[in-house]
Order: sequence, then structure tokens, then C-alpha cells
Amino acid sequence: MSDFRQPGPPVWRRLDSVTQTAEHEKTHEDVRYEAVRSRDARFDGAFFFAVETTGIYCRPSCPAVTPKRRNVRFFATAAAAQGSGFRACRRCRPDAVPGSADWNVRADVVGRAMRLIGDGVVDREGVAGLAVRLGYSARQVQRQLTAEVGAGPVALARAQRAHTARVLLQTTGLPVTEIAFASGFASVRQFNDTIRAVYAATPSELRAAAPARDRAARRTATPSAGVPLRLAHRGPYQPGPVFDLLQREAVAGVEEVSGERGRRVYRRSLRLPYGTGIVAVQERPGPPGTGTGSGGWLEARLHLTDLRDLTTSVQRLRRLFDLDADPYAVDERLGADPRLAPLVAARPGLRSPGTADPDELAVRALVGRAEAERLVQRYGKVLDAPCGTLTHLFPEPAVLAEAVPDGTPGALAAALADGAVRLDPGADRDDAERALLAVPGLDARTVAVVRTRALGDPDVAPPGAAVPDTWRPWRSYALNHLRAAGEWENDR
Repeated sequence: MSDFRQPGPPVWRRLDSVTQTAEHEKTHEDVRYEAVRSRDARFDGAFFFAVETTGIYCRPSCPAVTPKRRNVRFFATAAAAQGSGFRACRRCRPDAVPGSADWNVRADVVGRAMRLIGDGVVDREGVAGLAVRLGYSARQVQRQLTAEVGAGPVALARAQRAHTARVLLQTTGLPVTEIAFASGFASVRQFNDTIRAVYAATPSELRAAAPARDRAARRTATPSAGVPLRLAHRGPYQPGPVFDLLQREAVAGVEEVSGERGRRVYRRSLRLPYGTGIVAVQERPGPPGTGTGSGGWLEARLHLTDLRDLTTSVQRLRRLFDLDADPYAVDERLGADPRLAPLVAARPGLRSPGTADPDELAVRALVGRAEAERLVQRYGKVLDAPCGTLTHLFPEPAVLAEAVPDGTPGALAAALADGAVRLDPGADRDDAERALLAVPGLDARTVAVVRTRALGDPDVAPPGAAVPDTWRPWRSYALNHLRAAGEWENDR
């Protein structure tokens, strides 16, 4: 079945499968209204609602007075609400919610397109570039996105630019003109018009209306000091196992994890479309046994040589820390299994970490940490402004293909460099797996790691492993529970 003929969101992720009520005759929109009426934060990012009498759209958990049902309209994306003439609520800031879990895990063309748009492809390459990456015509991509999410790629990218602009306006002291171009707008006029349309305020008014926390951050936020951000997630989050993994894998020169357990800081260098970056994310402890509670964020600070890379770097961090996952759907499924139930109860919201650089992850999964460090020191690009122990970028595939042409590492690097293997956010997972298995010497176990971490597949089990089908579609998460409990050997 082709991507364009696949059905909509899988049955395990449909909204009405999460909110089970005794009133099965309710329509899909009535179920959504119940989520709004109960201010259920589980659905923040899954959909948005707009109030026709006020012209405002909100996230489901908005604390404002619940509007009458007859005045409410529902949208799959913020861009769709904006396209219908609604402006963002200043109270709940609907553009700051975690991304939809559907786009995080779906393997069809809509999910792939949403991940690519999130990575900034439309801003950099236009709709034509997006279509080429997906392997379809621009008209097909436009039609499919509009049918499923209510907005085309240009509108979705515009909504993302507006969000980036709001973050920069409210958390940095950068001049408005710089913010306009850093956010991806082609002109200051386009920037001003979009901010007025989305937020019903001028850029200066939006900056003045910043919450106290953002105003405090703005006093110290400069290009040299970095951009402070809160990376939101839905539901409980277990930072400990994620930071444990990052600490075990950290490649000297590119990454470091410092501080005491529970308050560690992960830092790494990033190669980005317009420049380079150094990012820092703090481990944020929550109540014992609950991760960070029913919803929250991770504190981050981004140092970028070009602020146009802000959106891309944020999306890469979100994939690395698996911040757009739906822990309610995962825990409900896995918690029904007798073997996993006590593990899920002990670690609700356990995530399946991804990567900030898929090509880098593939090479590291093959060669291991020690060899990766050697490759960094010999072939990695030295940062123009090293920061502490962060001195290099991980070497690009083209550089490795030329430097180490022989053996499996060289073959993998060459395949990544010439596009025979694609691991970007819009890559087809099955196509990528077939291409990886075609690399001489690359074994199925390594490919499974790449599929899980680089391609964000939530349903991967190592070859030959006795993993029951009842754990589908969350086998990647199930194995992480077993690893965290010491019941599954590290498969690398």
C-alpha cells in the first residue's frame, strides 16, 4: 500500500481510543470537547480548538472559561486554526505545546512531511524541495497535508516561523529586524504581518507582553550567552535513564555530561544547515517514581552561530530526548502486560531516546565509542570557538568516506554521503533499512539500533529476540523498560 493510500492515524493513537467513556455514541468532536471541558493536558498538541465568538484558538488544557460547544471548532494543527482566521491565545500559548505524537511516530507520507517541515526543510528548500525528499509531486504533498491536517506545507512552515519569532522576541534582546530573518521570514513586512495575524499584536507589543520568566531570561540572553528555552513534553518523563544513556555513550570532543545524578547537564556540538551550535540540556528531577510529573519541560540553552538554525536545533533536541512521545498511549499498552506492568508502574513515561544527528548515530552504532572518539580527533572539524571540552564536530560522511574508504565504516560513510542511505527526518524507514542491509558488512543488529535511534521507530526489536507481538506497536519502549530494570542485556 502506498503512503498516499494508507489510512489515517493508527487505531492505537486515535483520540477516542485514549479517552474511553461509557458514551460510545459520542461523535469524535464531542469526545474532543470533553477533553477541552476537563482541561486535559494529555491532548495538548494532539489537536487545537478555536472559539468563533472570540476569534481565538487554544490548547485543550487552556485555563480560561470553557466556551459553549456550539461556538467551538477543532483543528489538527495550529496552522489550520491560523488559516481559518483565528489568533493564538495569550493565556495558554498554544504554539508552545509538545508536538503531536502522530507526526513523531507515523511512517506514512504525512508523518514524514511533518517531521521534515519541523526540521525547516520548507524554509530552506521550498515546497519543491520537500516534495523531492518525499518522492512525490508538490501537488500530491499539498493535497495530502491539507486533507489530514487542514493546512499545506507553506502554512505549516509559516506557523512554525511565527512560533520561533515569538520565542526570540520574548526571550532575547535581539533587534526585531534580526529576529525577522532569524525566524525564516523573507522580509520584515512579512514578519510584521504574520505576527499581527497570529498573535493580534505587533512584535513590540508581543515582546512587552512576555511572561515574567521570559523577561528575566531576556536580560541575559544574547547571541554569546545563548537562547534559553523550555522544551515541553506531555505526561510523565523519566530523565534519569535518558541521561544515563547519554553519559555512557558520550564521545569526547563532541559531547559531555557533567554534574550529579538528578541534576546533570548534557552538552554537545551540532552541525546545522546555516552554521554550528552548542546546546545544553538540564536533567530536571521530579517526584520519586513519577519522572517530572504529569507534564513539564527540560531546560535548554542554545548557542548558535546563525539564529536561523534555532528551529532545526530545537527539533533535533526534541527527537534526541523523545519529547513528542505520548506516554499515556505507551504506558496503557505496555502496562497491560504481566511482565511489563510493574516496570511501567515504577517508571511511567520512560522514553526511547533518538539522536541529534542520524548520520553520526549510524557511524557510531557501527564502530563503537572508542573508535568514534578516534575518528573525531583525526577527522572531525575543529569548532571556530571551542567551549570547554567541546572542541569538534563529528566528521561528515563525505570526509569519512574519503579518509577511511575501506571496510564497512567506509562503505557506510559513502552510502550516507551519496544518498544511497537516507536517515533524515523524512526518510522512509523500510527503504532506509533495506539500504542499510545492502551495505557490505553491516549486520541486522546494528541496523535495528539505527532504525530505533536514527529513524525514531517506536516498534523495533533486535533480530532473533523473543519479543512478543503483544508489545506492538511499542516494542522499542518495552525493551527500554527491560534495560532500565536490568532484565535485558545491552544489545550493542
